[in-house]
Amino acid sequence: MSKLDYCFSNDYMVLRPDRAGPVELLHLLVSPKVGRNRAVDCFTSTEIRSFLRRLSIFLNLLLQILLLSLAGPLAALGAAVELVLNLLDNVLHGRMEYPDTSSPTYRSLTGLIDRRVDLDRSIEPTDSRHDAALCVMASKLAYENEAFIRNVVTSNWQMEFVRFYNCWNEFQNAYTAQAFVFRDKPVDADLVVVAFRGTRPFDAARWRADLDPSWYKVPRLGRAHAAYTQALGAQRNIGWPKWVEHIKCKPQKVYAYYAIRDTVKELLEANKKARLLVTGHGSGGALAVLFPAILAYHKEKAVLDRLGGVYTFGQPRVGDAMLAMFVQRNLDRPKKRHFRITYGDDPLPWLPSASSAVHFIHFGLGLHFDKSYKLKVLPELPGEASSSSPPLDLVRSRINSAWELGRSVYLGYQRGAYFREGWLLLLMRVVALALPGLPFHRVRDYANAILLGAYIPEDN
Repeated sequence: MSKLDYCFSNDYMVLRPDRAGPVELLHLLVSPKVGRNRAVDCFTSTEIRSFLRRLSIFLNLLLQILLLSLAGPLAALGAAVELVLNLLDNVLHGRMEYPDTSSPTYRSLTGLIDRRVDLDRSIEPTDSRHDAALCVMASKLAYENEAFIRNVVTSNWQMEFVRFYNCWNEFQNAYTAQAFVFRDKPVDADLVVVAFRGTRPFDAARWRADLDPSWYKVPRLGRAHAAYTQALGAQRNIGWPKWVEHIKCKPQKVYAYYAIRDTVKELLEANKKARLLVTGHGSGGALAVLFPAILAYHKEKAVLDRLGGVYTFGQPRVGDAMLAMFVQRNLDRPKKRHFRITYGDDPLPWLPSASSAVHFIHFGLGLHFDKSYKLKVLPELPGEASSSSPPLDLVRSRINSAWELGRSVYLGYQRGAYFREGWLLLLMRVVALALPGLPFHRVRDYANAILLGAYIPEDN
């Protein structure tokens, strides 16, 4: 990439771990003139006088370099682990066949950890939890392959699967965004839902994107996270034109925002009373909140007027105060439509770290569930304005891990089979006693929190 790729932005800072050698890293520590550093793409005149912030960027680059070096081996390990677990799953269920990664029975690691696919039919459409419950299950389902998703939507949910998207990233020259669209009925639908996939457990390249504090400042929009902007379909040199041609002669290479927007507009035009829900877990949540932001940027009022809600689960920070005001002005008036749901000590909502990305903040109606799945409405993450010592954090994390293990066993007996955890997740919770934080960022806990919660508030 050259600096011409960012000319759609009137300010930017993009970290380049691929160009970060010993000289660049040392220069970052000793000189405030980051604009002259090959490992940081920004205006040449840019300076960062704070040593602590430069140190944070230095450490972030080191971590990104490590993750880039591990991306290939971890991807191979993840594929092998999933294959073996699916083979074992086939044997345990009497299917003596070699797993096919594209079949409707092949599960991702997320699907193996939490095997639930059915919706909780006790939650009626009039229940305040209805939209959130549907969205959290769709966010979980987004981790699976297209055939699996199609089968669950049509057979288990009795809804209409519309399309699965595997979308091209022009900056990374890779497919970095996946999503699917469905509606509750094939004719005269009440709901159209877009669900974005989050970061898979062994996808080090996506972990790197989650950690990366790089940003672009787009006129009228504000500063937005660079990796999520790229993944959603921003274009080299021109950023966010209202219309874009997909790659000619390669119809499989589509851009997430543009392809999904066109499908949603067609569905809403054909279903006059349908509401639109957008959702995602983790980095999928980041894409979910940026998607309607770009709709507003393009003044797609007809679509935004039909937006019923944006539900994100464990979403990282995606932008600055200007972006927050832009989103709130277009999504949360006259009523709240952006629900940012967090759970326990999930680390992803803390990213990018405040020390390396000073502009990034959270926005939307913050709904935080604690370890007992009790809800608090919070503008920030718990503990965001306070700090504690590492020894105390270590003790607290082990206590939390023990509590979660006991709660998981208890829930299975108290609430029945739907909430009973399988051997794989229970094993991970036992290991978490020694390695606190594992299993972290689990979509299962978000599903439990919504399903066991009493209500989802519609405002502060």
